[in-house]
Amino acid sequence: MAPRALITGITGQDGACLAKFLLGEGYEVHGMVRRASTENFERIAELRERVVLHQADLLDQLSLVTLMREVRPQEVYNLAAQSFVPTSWVQPLLTGEYTALGVTRMLEAVRLVAPETRFYQASSSEMFGKAQEEPQNEQTPFWPRSPYGVAKVYGHWITVNYRESYGIYACSGILFNHESPLRGREFVTRKISDGVARIKHGLQEKLFLGNLDAKRDWGYAGDYVRAMWMMLRQDEPGDYVVATGVQHSVREFCELAFDRAGLRWEDHVEVDPKLLRPAEVNTLRGDATKARTVLGWEPTVDFGGLVRMMVDADMERVGREIAGKRGQNYFSAGK
Repeated sequence: MAPRALITGITGQDGACLAKFLLGEGYEVHGMVRRASTENFERIAELRERVVLHQADLLDQLSLVTLMREVRPQEVYNLAAQSFVPTSWVQPLLTGEYTALGVTRMLEAVRLVAPETRFYQASSSEMFGKAQEEPQNEQTPFWPRSPYGVAKVYGHWITVNYRESYGIYACSGILFNHESPLRGREFVTRKISDGVARIKHGLQEKLFLGNLDAKRDWGYAGDYVRAMWMMLRQDEPGDYVVATGVQHSVREFCELAFDRAGLRWEDHVEVDPKLLRPAEVNTLRGDATKARTVLGWEPTVDFGGLVRMMVDADMERVGREIAGKRGQNYFSAGK
């Protein structure tokens, strides 16, 4: 029989990328979605006929227990969270409920229903925050600088605790920033690639950003979901930093993105003080030595390739949208 996986947060960037990857590996893929009056399945539209979706919520313990009983997965990938850092200052309690306590509820469902299930927790480089060393590895102390980062630290350690307390095969992937054309437009990388496309097509003139000097270790989401899967293939569970080890600034991302479209970023980018974080994380760079040596994982897309991929995808998308609107206007005019 095909292995069965359950993905919470399947409608997000990582969930969609992981679902596609697992289907390619011959998995039966189930996804958890929250009940909503409007459905947002855009990222998994091409997969809808190949995945099974279930309604449940990280705030509702009973729904998670019921979900585990219905699916009986061999693997659970817990990717669901309130994952936008700026929102975590506006909604810190809700962020804690989903991103911290939601992990505990999911682990409890595993423990109560199917303790033999292998569990993956999506930890984050934001846990390092005010990094105490560079680069950061699995032994680097955490110093989170946002409610989101704090919640992720809780989620990380409760995963370790369930592994040590109940013998559950539970892994945490401490993933550094990873992007793709599926990234939400509220995140800075996608905000830039989308802005470049809109400026190039004449839909806007300026792009407003926050801290241009912030430095991150950016990789390709498709590479990182492969690392998640590789973690659950090991004989013993463990925690792994997943990163490229190469750091770039937001300004560098802008330079490459605008240059890809034949534009000068200086002519269009302006800093908006309202977009600066209350407590900034100025620099993050990961040391993925353990993932490379133990898992045999390597990234396949470099920074330049990632930027080009995202800009090209948004250029094509915006172009299609404009063509579609022109077509609508043509027919609505009775021509």
